[in-house]
Amino acid sequence: MSIEIKNLTKVYGTQKAIDSISFSISSGEIVGFLGPNGAGKSTTMKILSGYIPQTSGNASILGMDVAKEPLKIKERVGYLPELNPLYNEMYIKEYLQFNADIYKIKNAKEAIEHVIEITGLTLERKKKIGQLSKGYKQRVGLAQALLNNPDVLILDEPTSGLDPNQMTEIRKLIVELGKNKTILLSTHIMQEVEAMCSRVIIINKGKIVADDQVGNIKNRLKNTAKTTRVRFRDTIEVTKLKEQSGIKAVVAIESNVYEVTASNGTDLAELLFKFAIASNTIITEQIELSESLENVFHQLTKNV
Repeated sequence: MSIEIKNLTKVYGTQKAIDSISFSISSGEIVGFLGPNGAGKSTTMKILSGYIPQTSGNASILGMDVAKEPLKIKERVGYLPELNPLYNEMYIKEYLQFNADIYKIKNAKEAIEHVIEITGLTLERKKKIGQLSKGYKQRVGLAQALLNNPDVLILDEPTSGLDPNQMTEIRKLIVELGKNKTILLSTHIMQEVEAMCSRVIIINKGKIVADDQVGNIKNRLKNTAKTTRVRFRDTIEVTKLKEQSGIKAVVAIESNVYEVTASNGTDLAELLFKFAIASNTIITEQIELSESLENVFHQLTKNV
């Protein structure tokens, strides 16, 4: 296995950031690691990358224990953290050369030219990092993660700050890299997961709540729940809607717009119509949703 975690736990004071989680990732897999903010994604990635120690449990990469062989692991892992730390006063090539020196990379010049090209930094290559947009800074971070030609890539929000065109380019790059590397990536953009990943691991409140192929995850709630996106003309009392018999979940999407999930067999259209009348409002839009990864994610990570 490229990545293997067994009963991994991390405790900060009295809070368990991750609570005895276990999973493994085979060579050549691109796996989406999903969860709400504070679920434990970044903590897990930091442990795998050797940046922080676990409290208990075991984690290994390429057969090496992250607690016992952190330097050897870092030689073969590329890591892009959520908060991409860069030296703004450095030029792009200067920063990459600095990292190449740390890794003691042979043929550093060729390696730097290669990552600049594949991450789309060619036109910006002569600029200082501080002069770059957020999207291009993110590309510099990705270039740094690829500099040592790692066997395993750990990417925490790799497309953060990119515009739609840049996102498409980086997604294509990640998919191409996944042909020869193992990739664990975290993102809040469900379309990215469906476009890039063959498998999804969902973590919530420090525990794994799902680990399966993308198609199987999407079908998880099939025939057990029905979800409708509904827009009310006026503000409603969400608590009262949640209390309606047959309602499993209500997720706020934007002002006066909700995704409402009901148990199988519940006539959700009739229920919402009656609720709107009782609430002295009307429904201005109502769309029945097919099962989507985003919808399943909401169901598995909703606050209960």
